[in-house]
Amino acid sequence: MKQSAGILLYRKTNDITEYFLVHPGGPYFQKKDAGWWSIPKGEIEPGEAPLHAAIREFEEETGYQPGGTFIPLQPIVQKGGKQVLCWATEGDTDPEKIVSNTFEIEWPPHSGRKKTFPEIDKAGWFDADTAKKLINAQQAAFIEELSKFRGQAPE
Repeated sequence: MKQSAGILLYRKTNDITEYFLVHPGGPYFQKKDAGWWSIPKGEIEPGEAPLHAAIREFEEETGYQPGGTFIPLQPIVQKGGKQVLCWATEGDTDPEKIVSNTFEIEWPPHSGRKKTFPEIDKAGWFDADTAKKLINAQQAAFIEELSKFRGQAPE
């Protein structure tokens, strides 16, 4: 089973917990919104510790290095069969200042031309209800678990 590792970054603002989510870049996701956002995550390299992979991927996709205490959350399996390992940590970053790594694909398809796109094209802070509407359906469990862990009713 393929595995990815990621970080659910959260912050408390005016007594509301907000969650940091990212939107995938590239032409296939331009017009897709609700259900397509995600925690910053990526594949674990052979021999790499999963938490190290999660931190590395977060930094590659946003330019921000999360730190502090990492709370392990229950893994989920996405529709495609990939298992996602996740850790939550408190932090703050400006979504307007994210700097994402890029990928290259043939675009338009069958054109023979390569085009470069950012892996993440936007990011944002969202309250729990909004985050659960935007995030990949299976990943919503991370937000619910973190809310319970922190002793909060869902907002």
